[in-house]
Amino acid sequence: MTTTTRTEAAADSGQDAAAARGGPGQTWSAHSGPSASQGAPAGSGDRYEGRGNGTSERSGAMARRTSTELVTAQGRTSISDSVVRKIAGVATREVSGVHDLGTGGTRVMGTFRSRLPGTTPSVSQGVAVEVGERQAAVDLDVVCEYGVSIVDLSQAVRRNVVDSIEQMTGLEVTEVNIAVDDVYIGDEEPEQGPRVQ
Repeated sequence: MTTTTRTEAAADSGQDAAAARGGPGQTWSAHSGPSASQGAPAGSGDRYEGRGNGTSERSGAMARRTSTELVTAQGRTSISDSVVRKIAGVATREVSGVHDLGTGGTRVMGTFRSRLPGTTPSVSQGVAVEVGERQAAVDLDVVCEYGVSIVDLSQAVRRNVVDSIEQMTGLEVTEVNIAVDDVYIGDEEPEQGPRVQ
């Protein structure tokens, strides 16, 4: 899952290629094509001719979708798997009722790592993605807050993750699998008061 993946920015977001380039955390590279180390055979890249505003219409099954070019005379746009993981992590945490992401061991390691000087918590903790040329699948390990409907929470998380990834990257999200690994009840350790008075 460490290969760099070509994707398409969604035209219905109302952004042209220049405006879409400025998003935080996105990896953009301009080169003539994918290298052999990226696993793409020579000449396998899709090339679309634009019509002035950075969009193109394709024939066949994809003719219904108009999208921003990723391969132009100026270069190629690629989006890393880690970018999609971060988008999914942030989108999940935006939903009310999500306490944390990750399994028990992952959360313990994340807490330890966040206490080290100069480090920041990982927003992609508890998120796994598979990214293809035009599609992505997401797996989430979620800790929900006590009292929240898990069914409603999972639907809200799924909707927010799909919307965020599709809007920011143009990838079609084929599935968002959610594993609720724990329920946060609050301070689970009772206060230690004096035992004898």
